[in-house]
Amino acid sequence: MTTRRSRLGITGMTCANCAGTVTGALESLDGVTEVTVNYATDEGTVSYDAGRTSLAEIYAAIDDAGYGAVDETATVAIADMTCANCAGTVESALCGVPGVIEADANFATDEARVRFNPEDASREDLYAAIERAGYEPIREDGGGGDGGDEGDGPDGGRTRRDAARAAVTERLRRLTLFGAALSVPLLAMLVAELFVPGLLPTEIPRTGLPLGWVAFAFATPIQYFLGREFYENSYNAVVRNRRANMDVLIALGSTTAYAYSVAVLLGLVAGGLYFDTAALILVFITLGNYLEARSKSRAGDALRQLLEMGADTATVVSADGIEREVPVEEVEVGDRMKVRPGEKIPTDGVVVEGESAVDESMVTGESVPVEKGEGDEVLGATVNENGSLVVEATRVGEETALRRIVRLVRDAQSRQPDVQRLADRISAYFVPAVIANALLWAGLWYLSPDALAGIVNALPLWGPVAGGPEVAGGGVTAFEFAVIVFASAVLIACPCALGLATPAATMVGTTIGAQHGVLFKGGDVLERVRDVDTVVFDKTGTLTRGEMRLTDVVPADDLPAPSDRRDAATDGGRLAAVERSDEESVLRLAATAERDSEHPIARAVVAGADERGLDLDAPESFESVPGHGVRATVEGSTVLVGNRKLLRDAGIDPAPAEATMERLEREGKTAMLVARDGRLAGVVATADTAKESAAAAVSALRARGVAVHMITGDNERTARAVAERVGIDPENVRAGVLPGDKADAVESIQAVGRRVMMVGDGVNDAPALAAAYVGTAIGSGADVAIEAADVTLMRDDPRDVVRAVRISEGTLAKIRQNLFWALGYNTAMIPLASLGLLQPVLAAAAMALSSVSVLTNSTLFRAYDPDRDYRLLGFLRR
Repeated sequence: MTTRRSRLGITGMTCANCAGTVTGALESLDGVTEVTVNYATDEGTVSYDAGRTSLAEIYAAIDDAGYGAVDETATVAIADMTCANCAGTVESALCGVPGVIEADANFATDEARVRFNPEDASREDLYAAIERAGYEPIREDGGGGDGGDEGDGPDGGRTRRDAARAAVTERLRRLTLFGAALSVPLLAMLVAELFVPGLLPTEIPRTGLPLGWVAFAFATPIQYFLGREFYENSYNAVVRNRRANMDVLIALGSTTAYAYSVAVLLGLVAGGLYFDTAALILVFITLGNYLEARSKSRAGDALRQLLEMGADTATVVSADGIEREVPVEEVEVGDRMKVRPGEKIPTDGVVVEGESAVDESMVTGESVPVEKGEGDEVLGATVNENGSLVVEATRVGEETALRRIVRLVRDAQSRQPDVQRLADRISAYFVPAVIANALLWAGLWYLSPDALAGIVNALPLWGPVAGGPEVAGGGVTAFEFAVIVFASAVLIACPCALGLATPAATMVGTTIGAQHGVLFKGGDVLERVRDVDTVVFDKTGTLTRGEMRLTDVVPADDLPAPSDRRDAATDGGRLAAVERSDEESVLRLAATAERDSEHPIARAVVAGADERGLDLDAPESFESVPGHGVRATVEGSTVLVGNRKLLRDAGIDPAPAEATMERLEREGKTAMLVARDGRLAGVVATADTAKESAAAAVSALRARGVAVHMITGDNERTARAVAERVGIDPENVRAGVLPGDKADAVESIQAVGRRVMMVGDGVNDAPALAAAYVGTAIGSGADVAIEAADVTLMRDDPRDVVRAVRISEGTLAKIRQNLFWALGYNTAMIPLASLGLLQPVLAAAAMALSSVSVLTNSTLFRAYDPDRDYRLLGFLRR
């Protein structure tokens, strides 16, 4: 039993009952032995058996109870991971640190993303755990914060990280050149022996020593300098971490050939010399590692280029109008910056003076410049095209949109899809299985050479194989052949290609998304998007522009009079429920009542009154009725503005306005009733036009076989009018859905087995985004919606939903291509090596090139355009 004690910072508690709720939630976990929660200090202490429950489960229990526990996230660069098994070793080491909640190590990006409890663990603890596992963490300066990368500032850890990676690449280049230079004489001797027998002497002149000592002299430095890293990594893997990785295979293969040759040279065994094989194995593998490092670097170039697009300096304007140029890191929130034509906007901000067109393509992917004027928001790193602007900084440093995009994409690259976890599990068992297979076939060749010799005796590569100590005619002994089979069988089986197949493609796919304004929160999200079969759009601000405009004001006097209304006029009946008013008075009532509302419809009514020059006073009281309208006191009168239910609940019959309401709603407008002191005063209507790209997005989704739905709080007729305009089937429209019920609507669709992508932009969409299989937020929407979403669309373009699906499909297709070739390669090559049909040198070359081919295939994906379907090798797409 491993007992651990964790101290937690707990958020969201407001009373002693909250502390009791958290305590109960934690005590219900299996393995928790003691819980203390202090509401006054917002802290808790938990003692638990680490073998029965985990810190991750404790955090999840607190979250499920409706509270939060303080955590921190660090992304640590690691200089010397060489395969997927190395990543698994690092993950295990990090997860063993008390206080670590979860860890993800990514071999393709050479990084580990760690979520930990800052009360129990520190970054130094993480570094120490990585070092104990035998790997080198890159210690970085700079901030971190939740979810942040360390040192991503212009002069911070990102520079050190890139410098470390460049140093590794340069070291591999030098080792490759060193090994290649020493291998040339060995290769020349091999060629002469194979093709010009007798050309070389059997002894070194004037020494009497066998010529093999020359090969020994060239091969030994290669074995030491190129092989040293593989030996050290193998020791760390096997002795320290009790795991076998790719380095173990390489060390076994090259050492087998080298040691056997030394034994032959010393007369301990009979057979040929394989110094050239031992040396070329290490040269080819080191060359492969060098090419792999370069390919991995190129795969992340686009993201680094995006990060480097920011401005270096800013022209800050003081209160007295004096301009001074400062480094962009010194800009603070509230500073005013002058941005001239052609200059980059230094930070996120709002335009306070001037007009211009701004090129936002590097952040949103939108190629058409956007017109900006006073009050408009601008993003850092975007380019001012023509006029001069004065911009007030609103977000600086790590909080700018560009930095958040880069941070989000890097976080996404560290979150593994399910297919990668499967590949990692295969890799963990793969190396021991390969070694067992090599030992088995080496033993069979040694013990039963006569039974197996027919397989290779016809090949000129080896000559006859027999069981005796020597074979006439240039053949090989069974022991010698068994050694070569063992070396070939361990060298050919490279788990690296399998381990790289998913993270390399995911890294490129998430970067492509960022370049086109589509941000995925993780590789697992990228994988899920491909499986979406239903897209549910919120209406306002998603399919429509979200900019409501006042279109109609109909006083009660102008409402069409039904027959029952005329009858009522004689007895003071129904006409008593209608207030006589003109258009201006109805609009003044509605706008004054709506003045304190933040709803888009309310803002449209108020803006319409302003455009008509009406002076509005503040309402004496105001109450919002969610999903129905508002209730306010205006000039001592009770005023209602909202839907039919709002008036009915107040005892007012909306029937006199029904015909007008229906007409306006058929036109796609949102109509609202206005009543004063219990009497109907009139109708006001607003309209929100559909976005130009909405119909194209819906059409493209339906063409892919994806069902398209719409959920809105608007009334049925208005919702159907918009749905008809954009091409959504009427039966897939859910209207009049209250904000709190949107998540229920999404879950009801998923309850019948559908995988729903919910697309929304408002605060009231956040629960539905969280409930959906994939939540997608429009980037211009509320921060809480973006936080709850799995995918963020930086542009207000519904077609980006289609682009997200295409990028997901393309990335998954690329992953499947990589896995197909990696698994196909191993499936074909391992039997060949086991049957003695493959030279160790060729096995080493093939092993190195397999990883390079997977990375090259992934890097080629960078040219993909998400405005079209990915069709290469279509049989591997699904």
